[in-house]
This record gives sequence, structure tokens and C-alpha cells, in this order.
Amino acid sequence: MELGKLKGYIKKSAVFCIAGIAAAAMAACGGEEDLSKNLVQFEDKNEHIVNMFSPMEKTDPDVDNVARTAADLTVAMAEEKQGVKVEYITYTAEDYQDKTYDDVAIERARSNMDDLYLLNPDVIKTLGQEGLLMDLSGLDCVENLRDVIKTANTINGKLVAIPQEVVAYGLFVNKDMFDEYGLELPETPEEFLRCCKVFQENGVETPVGANRWWLETFVLAQAYADLYNGGNTDAEIAALNSGESKYSDYLRPGFEFLQEMIDCGYIDAKKAYTSEAIEGEGPDFLAQKTPIVMAYWGAANTETAYGNPDFNMQVIGFPSSRGQMPVMPMTGFGIGAEAEHAEDAVRALEVMLSDEAMEVYANTNKVISPSKNVKVDCIPALKPLNDRIEENVYVLGANANMKLEQWGNICLVVRELLNGATVDECMAEFDRLQAETLEE
Repeated sequence: MELGKLKGYIKKSAVFCIAGIAAAAMAACGGEEDLSKNLVQFEDKNEHIVNMFSPMEKTDPDVDNVARTAADLTVAMAEEKQGVKVEYITYTAEDYQDKTYDDVAIERARSNMDDLYLLNPDVIKTLGQEGLLMDLSGLDCVENLRDVIKTANTINGKLVAIPQEVVAYGLFVNKDMFDEYGLELPETPEEFLRCCKVFQENGVETPVGANRWWLETFVLAQAYADLYNGGNTDAEIAALNSGESKYSDYLRPGFEFLQEMIDCGYIDAKKAYTSEAIEGEGPDFLAQKTPIVMAYWGAANTETAYGNPDFNMQVIGFPSSRGQMPVMPMTGFGIGAEAEHAEDAVRALEVMLSDEAMEVYANTNKVISPSKNVKVDCIPALKPLNDRIEENVYVLGANANMKLEQWGNICLVVRELLNGATVDECMAEFDRLQAETLEE
């Protein structure tokens, strides 16, 4: 596919953990459904109903899914306290090449088919810019939210989505393999590449397990480490939005870093281009053939992902000029601006996002809460990543204040790099995409 045609191709997939579920469960959904029909039937028309569209949140029907349980617990609290009934409308991943969860969420929201939506960051940005999501800034829970939530999900002065957890990405590393070769956990891109070289020299054929979705985390960490941690965030974003600065200048070092990993064989570009998240690289990581993979916080707690390895696993930030850097894209619940049951949806969300419900959710899933008032002890493997986040050191993987959507666009251009595009061609694509935003 030509890079110049990339924008028209963008069907941004649910390529990360939305509300703590396995990413593979929502990377796509069956495309044969008729979206003009809402199959939920209600026997009592006087009942207070809230229609909620969300992923199925299971990759295997025979495996208990903790995230689903945690979400259900908060929904049950809302139903009991507010006297509403939440009806789930879900899609299950069946064909990764078919219509994505994000595609379907956008279509349903544009058709005003549901009241409450669980959304990925690129969809939040799209629907928020189109005015299709309600302003949630008046909810009682907002005063308790971490600033990062409001920064990421505020569009044109409106807070259009609020999550039940803060999704954080990091590098999952086999600390035993690092110790075996006398390697310190890397802080900078240069240190990371040196570690890969040592592994390869000692017979590790492919030091980094990769998939077709998450390599953009390396790019984001290197591109925006200074922007988000240098004390000049608003001014730098304003310069990008006005065209005074170029996204490509920020992104180039990360793409050059990925190109070097490809050239050196530290990642298998062909395999990464076609591999689904965790399914592609997970078996080799768990078998201790590959010492490094990238994943989201919840994968460390999930038995179906990396929750029970036979080695000392550590989760650290991505290499950057400022050291190990967590990357945090923001999901969130949004309410349709013209939702049929808007009042009941607001009432339900007030409970689901209250500190009481947030504590239930966070303690069940062992995740970072959006509320400043809710603290959860993380497992030892996650402590290095959590320490950085508690120091307020991180890069946003999605920021609704940036005119050019980040997570989905970077993901797709990285895939073109994996498929043979040059770094210069990738940067030209970002220049083209930025020019388009300036014309809007």
C-alpha cells in the first residue's frame, strides 16, 4: 500500500488493553452484523435502561476474565444504587482482518445506537471532534481524577471520556536472561541496542518479540519524552498544532531506532507485520527464547498473557533520553451526545466512576486507578513501571489536544516501515498527515 493512501486506509484497531482486557479480544469483530439493527429487546418499556457497547472481553470462552468481572461489579453497583438496567451490546473478535471493534463503535455512535460506549483513544478523538460525545466534566468524580486523564480526553474544552483504569505500556523483560549475561536493564536507546547485541551474540536469534500493533510504543517514548517531562508541554503542542513544529522531527529518532533493530535482526519484521498482540510473541517469551516483549500493565496480572511466567519477569519503561519511560494511551467510557437514555447513562456512570467503584475495580484487577484517591499495591514485577508513573514520569500515547491523532497513525506508519518503507518515506507521510490537519 502506498504511504500516500494510508490515511484512507485507517481502520484503527483496538490495539491495546481497553479497560484491562486482552488486546486480542477486541482487535476485530465480526463484520456480518447489520449495524442498522439493535438486537436488544426490552420487555418493559418503563424500565430505566442503559445500552452499553463494549468488547466481549474474553479471548477464550473457557477462561475466567478478571477484567470482565471487575467491570461487571461496578455495573452491578450502578444498577443497584440508581435503579437502572445496563444492557450489554458486545462484539467478539472472530476475524482479525475484518471490521474492527473501533470501526463498529464509530458506526454505532454516528447512528446513535447506544447510550454508553467503551472507547479507544483514537475513537474518543474522532467522536469527540465530531461532537458526538457528551461533556462529562460535570460528573462528581471528575474532581478526583488524575490530571493525565483530563489532559488526554479533553476536546475543545469538553471532557468526553473517563476510564476505569489507567492503561500503561512497558517492556516485559526476562530478568534472569539479563542477569545470565551480566546486563543491566536498559535506560536509553543506546543501552537497549547494546543489550540486544549481547543477546544475539550469545545465541538469542531474535531478542525482541514484536507484533503488528505495539512497536509504536518505542517511537512514542523517544519522540515525546521531553515534550511531556520538560515543563513546556502546552507550548510544544501548540507549535505542532499550528504547523510551526513538525511531528516528523519528533518522530524520526524513534523510527530510525526501529529501522536499526530491523537491520540488525533484533526484531523479525516479517513476523511482526502479521502477528497479533501476545499471540505472536508470547509463546517464545514464556519459553525463554525471547528476553523482551512489549505489553500493557494488565498483561502482567493475566493468566492468559504473562501472569504466571517461570522466570523473574520485570516490567520497565521504554528506552528514552530521560530513562525508562511508561507510555500511557487513554481509553474511556463516553456517553452519546444524543443518547436516548442519556440521563440514566449519566447516573450509571456516576456510580461506576465513583471512588467506591474505582476501588473495587482497581483491587480486582490490580491496576492503576484514574482516581487520585485510590491506591493499589501492584505485583513486584510491575514495581519498576509503577515507580515511574508515581513520579509523574510518562509519555501519553494519545492526546486529544493534538490535532494529529497519535496512537493509530503511528501504529499504521510503523507497519509500513515493517513492510519495507524507508524512514524518509514514513516521515513524509507524517508531514502529509500534518498538512491535512492544518487544512481542517
